[in-house]
Amino acid sequence: METLILTGWGWSDYACAAALALRHFGKADIRGVSTRRLPELLNEISGYKTILILGVGLTGNPELLQKGVEKLRAKGCNIRWISALPFPENLPDPLRILLNPFIDEDGVTAAVSNCFGIPYDDLLPLVREENATSELRQFRQLLEAAMYFYRNYQEEKPYSDAIRHIAQCDPESKWSDSERQMLEHYKRFGNRELAGKSHAMQELLHKINLAAPHDHARVLIFGESGTGKETVALQIHNKSPRRNEPYITFNCACVASHLLESRFFGHEKGAFTGATERKRGLFELADGGTLFLDEIGELPLEAQGILLRVLEGGRIIRLGGSEEIEVNVRLIAATNRDLAAMVHDGKFREDLFLRLNVIQILVPPLRERKCDIEQIANGYWLKQHKHRLTPEQVEVLKTYDYPGNVRELFNLLERASVLDEQDFSRLLAEHKQMTASLAPAAAAELPDELDAATRLHVRHVYEKYNNNLSRAAAALKIARNTVRKYLEEA
Repeated sequence: METLILTGWGWSDYACAAALALRHFGKADIRGVSTRRLPELLNEISGYKTILILGVGLTGNPELLQKGVEKLRAKGCNIRWISALPFPENLPDPLRILLNPFIDEDGVTAAVSNCFGIPYDDLLPLVREENATSELRQFRQLLEAAMYFYRNYQEEKPYSDAIRHIAQCDPESKWSDSERQMLEHYKRFGNRELAGKSHAMQELLHKINLAAPHDHARVLIFGESGTGKETVALQIHNKSPRRNEPYITFNCACVASHLLESRFFGHEKGAFTGATERKRGLFELADGGTLFLDEIGELPLEAQGILLRVLEGGRIIRLGGSEEIEVNVRLIAATNRDLAAMVHDGKFREDLFLRLNVIQILVPPLRERKCDIEQIANGYWLKQHKHRLTPEQVEVLKTYDYPGNVRELFNLLERASVLDEQDFSRLLAEHKQMTASLAPAAAAELPDELDAATRLHVRHVYEKYNNNLSRAAAALKIARNTVRKYLEEA
């Protein structure tokens, strides 16, 4: 290709601007790029006669930006920056001349339209994200799915493919099977994302990326309620070689213990009263893919033995049947309980715990990564209202510890959205009043006697780490047995 179109992420205006430019040039490569990444990319690419930069900010590394632009221009490449924002005043005039900016305050698509003299009436509802036809609503959903795949699975191609469909007004019948599968995946899981740029979140994503390709290794996910444990499991599945195979979820606390064997392994017709037909169990349904068992700590002891049997042998027998069926399933389990402590107390089988606990992943609570609240909250607010929260609203949200974690934050934002509440201080005050019993109790005053103060401190750290004996011992830098001794004496 002789032409490269670089456009921003996240807004329909960017995608429509790129689609309009594609109509003008006929053929071009298309890439989404962030402001931070733009200077690096301009220093890496070559071989194009024309490069359009549509709506991407110029606030990245200015020296690297100028170096890349000068190198491309020296090779005869014509570059043009088209934007709805004025050219940054801090950039030198020579760079302004090299980038040949075209500005239109009405938006990036309007700027492309006026720059090249081409209409965009058919795209206007999609640009404004209002009063769209059913066809344009499908394009919007395709764009949202493509950006979801980029954010969560680092796949860039679906975004450029979606822009090509918009440029050509392709009906859904011309979309590929993979695009339709992507759309279905987004409809099912699009409300589940791991958002945030904190060190804790980057560590979590790094561990997910390491664990995911090893698709036979079992994973045990720890974390408080509402932190996003199922989202972590979904990420592991979709970044693994099993991503195109089944992903089955099951909450271990939602079925009576006497029905669990049938749910896990299935049953034959006539196996028990009411078994009017053969039914496949969870392991058969997940064969080749991933089975996610949530709240594994709630699994009754008798059912734990049933689960252990299939983990050891990789074979099942339907209830009422005699034939062994081999299954190939990656098992991911999650809990908000301290399973090691439950093993010590005889409430969880040690052999099952050891089978499950191959890779440990801890999902941090929201109170330990409050810097992520802005991204999480704005992501929700943009979907609902097409604009971000004010800085003042974000700062109010950061003042609360969220014992219910991300789920509680979303509930709070939904309440504000439904009630059209703009005063987040009042919103949060009412919320705290309604959920006061969820907040941690005020810390007791430390006693003067050293041993009593030590016991109280150990209890505090143990509760801080969600009653996880191993994590509390690591934080206190003492042995697990010592922690246990102080807890028993407290």
